[in-house]
Amino acid sequence: MGTYSFKLPDIGEGIAEAEIVNWHVAVGDVVEEDAPLADVMTDKATVEMTSPVAGKITKIAGEAGEMIAIGSILAVIEVEGDAEVELEPTPAVPVAPNEAAQVVKPDPVPEPIEAKPESSPEPKPEPAAERPAAEHKRVLASPAVRQRAKDLGIDLAQVKTAEDGRVRHADLDAFLSYNAGGGYRAAGGARADEQIKVIGLRRRIAENMAASKRAIPHFTYVEEFDVTKLEELRADLNATRGAKPKLTMLPLLITAICKTLPAFPMINARYDDEAGIVTRSGAVHLGMATQTDGGLMVPVIRNAQSLNIWQLATEIVRLADAARTGKATSQELSGSTLTITSLGPLGGIATTPVINRPEVAIIGPNKVVERPVFRDGQVVAAKLMNLSISCDHRVVDGWDAASYVQALKRLIETPALLFVD
Repeated sequence: MGTYSFKLPDIGEGIAEAEIVNWHVAVGDVVEEDAPLADVMTDKATVEMTSPVAGKITKIAGEAGEMIAIGSILAVIEVEGDAEVELEPTPAVPVAPNEAAQVVKPDPVPEPIEAKPESSPEPKPEPAAERPAAEHKRVLASPAVRQRAKDLGIDLAQVKTAEDGRVRHADLDAFLSYNAGGGYRAAGGARADEQIKVIGLRRRIAENMAASKRAIPHFTYVEEFDVTKLEELRADLNATRGAKPKLTMLPLLITAICKTLPAFPMINARYDDEAGIVTRSGAVHLGMATQTDGGLMVPVIRNAQSLNIWQLATEIVRLADAARTGKATSQELSGSTLTITSLGPLGGIATTPVINRPEVAIIGPNKVVERPVFRDGQVVAAKLMNLSISCDHRVVDGWDAASYVQALKRLIETPALLFVD
């Protein structure tokens, strides 16, 4: 028998190393040609490494969360023949950081079995090396979900999911609940403690947020907006939109943000604190914080100031979908000059968002609530929304931040001004 040493190829981003996010194989597994070996993460993307040969895994480079240098051996594969096999590595394939496909090896049954409270213990799966590749099944799940399932000994193929087939933490929770008597819960009904390694996108988020809070002296200003007229306008526009996309409040809010920024250029800026230079951007490249199964991503609406509300609505949907499915390009995930972050219906009363460094500000609209207010001596119902802005106090003074938000408030509360040049 011969061996093939699979070396981590140059992914083409000028990087020196990558992080192992997830292994699809273990020592002793038999793999087919083009079968997934591992997911590795660079600064810009998660990439799936596939095997260029068929054979048996005899060595892997390290555990999930460890760094590996470009050109070093990722895995050693035993192949037919007597000599060391020399082949060019298979090109790396980008995959969704939140949907990296996992090769799981389910029990050989016709259909997945839904676990029930009184079901008998599930049969143990055969060793990986004894099952043919045809029985491998791909299950969509984030690296964190896969790691948690592995730690708990759960076969993801047996977990019931929503219609999209993606396993989420809530699905694992439901599975654990149904199998409370099957060894997944500790005595007394409480689940056993879990230890989840912080790796991949979640680690990058943690590092970026920690660096932002360490380096930037944040301050947050919150103001209440009356969005009654804006919501009436939005309803009217949606009623007559025809084939145009349905409007949420976000395109209208972005339009207001872009119209007020020229008078407050210090808000739409990036600060290079090492060089001591603030770059005030002439264009608005608006980062849009988007929650994905793998963690928070920030796709960028380029030249938002040049788009009308319908174009913004289309771009918002496109970028959010690209981020959640892992199709967003590195260009679409970088270069923002200002970020907006919204929790949608969850909203909250007020937020203190963390700045997306090296930007100097981040805007956070909160949920809309209907409350009684006084108008002309009368109590009437109004739709109200708090808006938060966090700023870098090294660049933005409190007076400037408050003045900007008041200018924004004027446009939002008199929405006809959104369409006046």
